[in-house]
Amino acid sequence: MRPNTRYSIIKPSSKAQMLTRKRVTVGLMLLSLLSIGTLLIATQLQAAEEGLSKESLSKESMAKVNLYAKNYREQNSNHLKSQSANPDTKMYVSNHKEDDNINMLENGYDMMGTSGFDAAGAPTEMALQHGKDIQADIVLVYSKYSSAKVPISKLQFIKEAAKKGGEIEPEDIADEPTKYQYYASYWAKLPMPLLGVHVIKLVRVASEDAADIVKAGEEKGLKIIAVIKESPAAKANIVKGDTLLKIGGVDLVKADDLFAAVQRYAGQAVEVELQRGDAEVKTSVALNTRK
Repeated sequence: MRPNTRYSIIKPSSKAQMLTRKRVTVGLMLLSLLSIGTLLIATQLQAAEEGLSKESLSKESMAKVNLYAKNYREQNSNHLKSQSANPDTKMYVSNHKEDDNINMLENGYDMMGTSGFDAAGAPTEMALQHGKDIQADIVLVYSKYSSAKVPISKLQFIKEAAKKGGEIEPEDIADEPTKYQYYASYWAKLPMPLLGVHVIKLVRVASEDAADIVKAGEEKGLKIIAVIKESPAAKANIVKGDTLLKIGGVDLVKADDLFAAVQRYAGQAVEVELQRGDAEVKTSVALNTRK
C-alpha cells in the first residue's frame, strides 16, 4: 500500500481531521492484516486436517492390502489344503529355507504355494492370516534386507554425472526407504502315501573337457530328495540321495512312471532297484494300500 499517495488527493480542513483519518486508515490496515492472518491460519489448519485425513486413509487402505495374499502363487494344480476343515494354522519365522523345505517334506507335508515380494514393511501376522484363509497347516516366513542406494553408489553416480556435465536431481541421490525381501511358504499335512518319497529328474550337462567328454542328456532313474518318516520307503531303509531305477517290472524314467508303479503294486510287497553311490541295490518294500 502507498498511504502518501492516498493522502495527496485529500484536502483535510484541519490537522485533527487528518489525524483522525490516519488513525482510521491504520486501523483498517491492522484489521485487514488480522483478517489475512486468521484466514491463513484457518487455511493451514484445514490443510493439516486434510493431510492427516489422507495419511490416515492411506494407512487404513494399506492395512487392508495383505501383500502375502496378493503375491500368493499355488505350487501346483492340485489345490492342496489341510485335511482338517478348520486347521489350527501355525506360523514359524526362519532363515534356512532349503533345509526347512526338506524337513517339511520328510515330516509328511507338501507345499501348497508361496508368496514373495519386496516391501518397506509387511507384518508376519498377514502371512498367518493368509495361511488360515487357504487352510494351511503351517506357514514358514522369511525376510532379509533388500539393498537400496548406498553412499558408495551415490558417490559413483555423482562422479559419472560430473564427467558428463549433467545435472543431478535431488531425487537421484535421495535416501530410499528401507525395503525387505519377504517370502512365505504354505504347507498342508498329507495322508501317508503308498511309498513315501519325493523325487526329481536329473539332467546331465554337456562337458567339452577333453579328458571327460560328456554328452547332455537325462540321468537314469529318479533322484530322491526326501523320504517321509515312518513311510514304507523309510522302513525299507531307502534314503535321501538314492536313485530309484525300477519298481517291480516298471522302469522309472520320469515321475509319472513312479506314480504308475506304486498304483499298480499298492498293498503289495514289491522289489525295488536303486542306485546308491556306485553300487546298485535291491530291496523289498511293502507299499501301503489305497484309501
